Formats: sequence, C-alpha cells, structure tokens
Amino acid sequence: MFNKQIKPAVLILAIFTVVTGVLYPLAITAVGQMVFPHSANGSIVFRNGRPVGSSLIGQEFSDPKYFWGRPSATSPTGYNPLPSSGSNLGPLNPALRERVEARVKMLQDADPENKSLIPVDLVTASASGLDPHISLAGALYQVPRVARARGVSQEQIVRLVKENTTGRLAGVFGEPVVNVLQLNLALDQRAP
Repeated sequence: MFNKQIKPAVLILAIFTVVTGVLYPLAITAVGQMVFPHSANGSIVFRNGRPVGSSLIGQEFSDPKYFWGRPSATSPTGYNPLPSSGSNLGPLNPALRERVEARVKMLQDADPENKSLIPVDLVTASASGLDPHISLAGALYQVPRVARARGVSQEQIVRLVKENTTGRLAGVFGEPVVNVLQLNLALDQRAP
C-alpha cells in the first residue's frame, strides 16, 4: 500500500516539476523573445552601440545641464533595482518632510532664479523608487536651468521636452510623462 501511494505522488511531482519549472518558463521566454524582444531583454537603451541604461529604471543625474528624475528611495544607493521599494514614510512622518525640504532646497539652489512652484514628483519618490519618468510639469520646471547650463534657448529645450513626452494611454488614462534618460540622450545629441 505504501508503494502504491508514494510512486504516483513522486511521478506527479516529477511531471509538474518538469512542466512548471522547465517547459513553461522556456515557452514564456521563447514567446517573449519572439513577440517583445526589446522588453524581454530589459528595455536597454543604447548609445553608439553601448548600453547606457534601461528605459524602465531611473538613473541619478546631478549635472545642471541634464534633467533630473524623481528621487529614489532605494538603499543603500539610489535607483538600485534589487531592493526596489518606496520609502514607506507616511505624510505625517517628520523624516519624509525633511527629505522633501532637502530636495526643495537642492532644486532652489540649483536654479535660484526659478520662482515657479516645484512639481511634487521632483521632491517625492515613486512607489518603486525606480521611476524613470517625470511629469511634463517636472520637465518644464527644469527647462531654464538646463538651457542656461547648455547655453541654448529655452524654446529649443522645450521643443526637445515635447518631442520626448509620452501622452496619456489611449488618450485617456494617466498623465503625459517624460522619460528622463531618453530626454537627456536627446539633449546630448541636439543641444550639446
């Protein structure tokens, strides 16, 4: 009786292990490579044949001639995909207030002439801490600093921002966003 119960159980375990642990992942990987190869390979962005980042993961930019993304809450370093998460600080937490105030001061120090209101996405981290996008308002807020640092007109920078803006999904859902890495690469090509 023991052998009658163990043998089928071991056989079923082996079959399901092969199907769900080997065949299914191989099939999904093959479909992903055939149908969505760019996404399946990490949405890597190349410049001059060399990878410079992913369009799905934000990067740290601090030079005034570049657009800056959302702050990252990952640690020990920013934009680290391994411990991806938000800060989990509530709106009444003093630590969140300190972080936001520090980020506001950094943005104001980088562009003291800009008296516009700072868009919230430039001072708060996203839920993942890896968001590669900023709002259109966040990009437009930074235009004067970037134009001045590059010695070009603000109109030229605004054109690049608009060219690199992704609209609402199906024209209805979400807000227009700008991928910071792609915008900064466009800046290097067209407004050195």
